[in-house]
Formats: sequence, structure tokens, C-alpha cells
Amino acid sequence: MKDQNKGNPLHLSSLNHISLVCKSVDESTHFYQNILGFVPVRRPGSLKFDGAWLFGHGIGIHLLQSEDPQSMPKKTVINPKDNHISFQCENMGMVEKKLGEMGIEYVRQRVEEGGVNVDQLFFHDPDGFMVEICNCDNLPMIPLAGEMVRSCSRINLQMHQQQQQQIHVPVQP
Repeated sequence: MKDQNKGNPLHLSSLNHISLVCKSVDESTHFYQNILGFVPVRRPGSLKFDGAWLFGHGIGIHLLQSEDPQSMPKKTVINPKDNHISFQCENMGMVEKKLGEMGIEYVRQRVEEGGVNVDQLFFHDPDGFMVEICNCDNLPMIPLAGEMVRSCSRINLQMHQQQQQQIHVPVQP
């Protein structure tokens, strides 16, 4: 029998959270709450170290207090090729304006593929972790083989997952 989960051997359903070690949980909480719109949520009481959990945009961010904050390197150069988390937005101009109003330094990039443009804004959180805001949904996701073309949007991903479930539903005699 052919493995029906060959493309998903661990049966993953979604990204749950990312964890970030920070110099100051309070400063990072302020950034993710007031700049990116995350909401603080309760952490399990069994966790015996300082941290904060936040949720927003379908993902959790777990902030972990560094045991040695002074030894953490501070990234000063905004490098779009560095590790980062990316968020889709609906209005790049508004995001760029808000970043300027908040005094957040950023780097603008543009990706072009087949006449389609994707704008990207990159900036750092308080600890130098890279954040990207983009209109990446403009760019179609083109599988290398065997799948149909679709955009990066979560809605299209959900539709694809539903289609896959319909394909794999056993027929009752």
C-alpha cells in the first residue's frame, strides 16, 4: 500500500510557536505586543524560569529570559538574508509609514518573478531577531513537481488540505 502521508511523514498540521531568547522579557513583550499586535497569554505554572507567551496571527511566540543577557550579541546590521520570521500584510505603504512614525529602522527589498512584485520590509526586534513584513501572497507558490500552483496564503493552504482530505477519504461500499 502506498504511503498516503509521504509528503507529511510526521502528520504535522501547523506551526505552533517560535521561541526567542531575549535580554529583557519585558522589553520584548512590549515590542511583540505593541508593534506586531501579539496578545500575552498565560504560561504554564510549572515553568520555573522567566518568560512570556504571546499569541497572534495564528502563531505563538515564547519569549525566554536569557540567563546571561550581557553576553548576548547585539545585531546592528539589518540583513534580509539572516534568520527571520515573516508576516503577511495588506498594505505595505501603511506598514512603512507606521514603522517610520515609531522610529523603527528598516530595510526595504523587492522580489520580482515573472512580472509579479513582492515588497519586503525587514527590521529587528529588541534583541536583533529579524522580522519581515511583506505582501508575499502576491507571489504564486510553484511546486517543483507534481502539485498545482497556488499562492502563499493560509486560505489557499487550508483549501489544499481540504482537497487532499477529500482525495484520501475511503469510499464506503
